[in-house]
Amino acid sequence: MLENFFKLKENKTDVKTEVMAGITTFMTMAYILAVNPNILSAAGMDRSAVLIATSLASFVGTALMALLANYPFALAPGMGLNAYFAYTVVLGMGYSWQIALFAVFLEGIIFIVLSLTNVREAIFNAIPMTLKSAVSVGIGLFIAFIGLQNAKIIVNSDATLLTYQTFKGENFHSIGMGALLALIGVLITAILLVKKVKGGILFGIIATWVLGIFCELVGLYVPNPDAGMYSVIPSAIISFDFTAIGQTFGRVFTADFGSIRILDFVVIMFAFLFVDLFDTLGTLIGVASKADMLDRDGKLPRIKGALLADAVATSVGAVFGTSTTTTYVESASGVTEGGRTGLTAMTTGLLFLLALIFSPLFLTIPSFATAPALIIVGFYMMGAVVRINFDDMAEAIPAFLCIIAMPLAYSISEGIAIGVISWTLLNLITGKGKDKKISVLMYILTVLFILKYIFL
Repeated sequence: MLENFFKLKENKTDVKTEVMAGITTFMTMAYILAVNPNILSAAGMDRSAVLIATSLASFVGTALMALLANYPFALAPGMGLNAYFAYTVVLGMGYSWQIALFAVFLEGIIFIVLSLTNVREAIFNAIPMTLKSAVSVGIGLFIAFIGLQNAKIIVNSDATLLTYQTFKGENFHSIGMGALLALIGVLITAILLVKKVKGGILFGIIATWVLGIFCELVGLYVPNPDAGMYSVIPSAIISFDFTAIGQTFGRVFTADFGSIRILDFVVIMFAFLFVDLFDTLGTLIGVASKADMLDRDGKLPRIKGALLADAVATSVGAVFGTSTTTTYVESASGVTEGGRTGLTAMTTGLLFLLALIFSPLFLTIPSFATAPALIIVGFYMMGAVVRINFDDMAEAIPAFLCIIAMPLAYSISEGIAIGVISWTLLNLITGKGKDKKISVLMYILTVLFILKYIFL
């Protein structure tokens, strides 16, 4: 049955190889189960509900990838997009998390339409490669910055806006110790990755958490709820109580739609769509290249099914109660282990579903233990900077503005807007517009973003 459905022999693989590849992919992605609830809880969402929604969305998206495209790619709520959801849309713009979920839901619907047509390719081709790379780099810096703040390594300062954590004083055994453990966690994770340990990010989280438990037991770490530092010792291991999902399930349709500012909302939705679209396409092509799945023209067969799975998972995930669900680059770990079909993806999806019963463990993991994962993921995303042509100032300057705006403005969408405006205007004014064939879409986006700054 598995042979016929997933075409194992045709893809030169077997059940054992596919299952082991699926387990490997899960190990490299499982950190999202600890990180996503921590990030989205900043938007006021229930952590238990977000964990359940994350598991369910990951299972649905990954299973759809297996069934619709027969590819070994796994999906989960995307890093960067969850930060944009919580810190920009909710905390920055003042929207409720229900409105943010509605934006994600609509983005998924639009993505479904684009996946069924050729419009997706037109949009992809219209945006210059420089800005695609810059967005990835900027998000990486933004995520790393959030990790440093979540661990309280970087804190507010009256004199300089931000400063480094002091490791002395009355808060050393709570805030200071948490920051110190996070720094140790970054070192541990880096060592694991240098040694090419599969699941290095997840093991880094676990190692930092275990160190935190030890420190609490011997009195080095003292919980201080008033400072946001809680006990790291789990009170339970497994739970079959999934009622918390009621806190978020279907709430996307109960938002206060009267509070929506149309142009502002369009920008939010576009930012979700923009990042999701290019992140997904980049991941699919990159991982497929590693697995030698591209055809002679460099195209990915059955990409429409893969994009459709990603799009449907986004809308379904919003209904469950999580930010944009997208294809994960960590799928490359399973491909490296020999995964070539949807059986690898299905194995990963089932493990995400199984992880639901271990929710008490994931919810006890502190932010200082997940912060190293955010910092390291930020490092991975920085790699796209090498694709920016710094010899062409008309390309490099807008890319730089896009990158630097994201962490400093604390907003992915601001970075995208500034990047699009500066790229279009700079190339147009300097006479490079004809050579670079600026698309109509880029002119439209530039006008819309300028109007946003004038009227919002």
